[in-house]
Amino acid sequence: MLLIRNTDSQVLALIEKFPHHFTPRDIQKEILAQIEEKIRSGFKKIVLCAPTGVGKSLVGATLSNHFDSSFTVTASKHLQDQYVRDVPFLKPVKGKSNFPCLQLMSAKKITDDRDAMRRGLTCNYGMCLEKINKGGKEIITPCKFKPTIQQVEENSPDLPPCHYYIQKYEALVSKHSLWNYSAFFTIIKFNKKFFEKYLNRKVSVFDEAHKIEDQIIQFVGFDIYAAQINDCNLDLERYDFTDIDSMSKLVDDMSYSYAKRLHDIKERDTFEDNPDYKQITSLEQRYNKSAQARIDITDDKDNFVVNDPVRDLDGNIKIISIKPIDVSKFAGSFFETEYQLFMSATIDKSSFCENMGLQKDDVAFVDTKKSPFPLEHRTVDLLNIKSLRYGSTEEDEREVIKTIDRIMDEHSDHRGLILTSSIPRCQKIIRYLSPKNTRRIRLCHSRNRDGKTQDEVIAEHASDPTGVLLSSSLWEGVDLKDDLSRFQIIAKVPYPNYAEKRVRVKMKKFPLWYTSQTLVKILQGFGRSIRSSDDWAKTYVLDGAIDNLFHKGLEMIPRAYYDVLGIGVTR
Repeated sequence: MLLIRNTDSQVLALIEKFPHHFTPRDIQKEILAQIEEKIRSGFKKIVLCAPTGVGKSLVGATLSNHFDSSFTVTASKHLQDQYVRDVPFLKPVKGKSNFPCLQLMSAKKITDDRDAMRRGLTCNYGMCLEKINKGGKEIITPCKFKPTIQQVEENSPDLPPCHYYIQKYEALVSKHSLWNYSAFFTIIKFNKKFFEKYLNRKVSVFDEAHKIEDQIIQFVGFDIYAAQINDCNLDLERYDFTDIDSMSKLVDDMSYSYAKRLHDIKERDTFEDNPDYKQITSLEQRYNKSAQARIDITDDKDNFVVNDPVRDLDGNIKIISIKPIDVSKFAGSFFETEYQLFMSATIDKSSFCENMGLQKDDVAFVDTKKSPFPLEHRTVDLLNIKSLRYGSTEEDEREVIKTIDRIMDEHSDHRGLILTSSIPRCQKIIRYLSPKNTRRIRLCHSRNRDGKTQDEVIAEHASDPTGVLLSSSLWEGVDLKDDLSRFQIIAKVPYPNYAEKRVRVKMKKFPLWYTSQTLVKILQGFGRSIRSSDDWAKTYVLDGAIDNLFHKGLEMIPRAYYDVLGIGVTR
């Protein structure tokens, strides 16, 4: 067994800390040996690029277990559930919508948690702070079911405690906790001083690290919907959508409107007897979001850009987005534990460091050489039908769609997936496909016109033996394992939308970003239909622009993809 010492004179033997109910595979041993070597060399920030199937969660858990106190942060509830199943020493923190509210259950005289959840009586609608009359005076007090963190630490809550706060505080008082990005960002940015005693951890493990920028944008950026403006009785004509000061004034006016409505509702005579929890919670959430956005924008106006408004077919404004350009100004405060491990199947060290504001020489890179999945199970066919870019001819577009038709005919007995760059391109594919193949198609976006969720559409797809999903949003975050997809077609290279002002500004400031973002999306797309070593699917790339992308981004491509792309080992 390799025993080495790091700069803190601690004996490292990471493999000894591998979760005891699993047997480490050779590829995991190799990765852990490389991480050991990086730590021994003095690195405290490590980027791990390892493909699907390696078992990155167990690698991260090994590092957490070694350092004896940790945060693990991931991007979705699905991944949290996987961690909880595989790594039970991680205490998860989930959002309020996952728990029944004891206060609402008491008010409605409901005793069964499942019944409360079915009725939508969740903690995100409960009043964590209540107005009560005490000694003839109105005071604000915490909900009687809400324990203090000290009570949880001492295991001495007074009443049956709130499920949401119990799990949150149990995670904080434990040595190892599991968070989604939004919850982690929130507690570090807004509650750090209050919970400082419980946030002193040795290592942070960031899973799906290629998503950190998008997670920060969702957390810090602000989307203004036309319905919200109308709800606040504001006149759009008073604001200049090209000017950040004017947009800051709009956000300020919105937060004032929400605050006034909250005040008016709570002052009504009928409020105490019949409070509308859903309305109050919705207004409070909107107020908090707009008020914080106003602070963030005002503090650093030069770092925010107003994208051109999204309009409907009649030219009416639907959405106005205000987004940060340089996310490193926010990311730094989230990377403050002594050690950090950033994990992803599709991550490039240089572009990641540039984007996150990390010094490249201070960051180690572990790039797994080979996928654990057999090459013959994950073949990629670069067909180079036509190069699709801005200004492509209608003839080029139709030639690509004819090829989609041909591939679907070849896979007439299989389920599949078609990925493209936008909803209009999805609609064009449907318009020109043959009738027999059009009948196989199911459009699947994060939001669908018929109101169905992405999961509901995929469930319908699972019951159709020859169904094909068509989407511009399923590039990642979905597992179409086994017979759910035996072929996948990438019709168009998914470059970031150059029409967005933020994209143009970001490209100028961060030269590697545009290529890196596109590569990440493509490589994530390659993995949607192959989820285990026994699984298999064939990938077809039709857009000839892929050649230029791979040429520009050759140094960014993880080594585990070299075999399927026919790239010689150059690094």
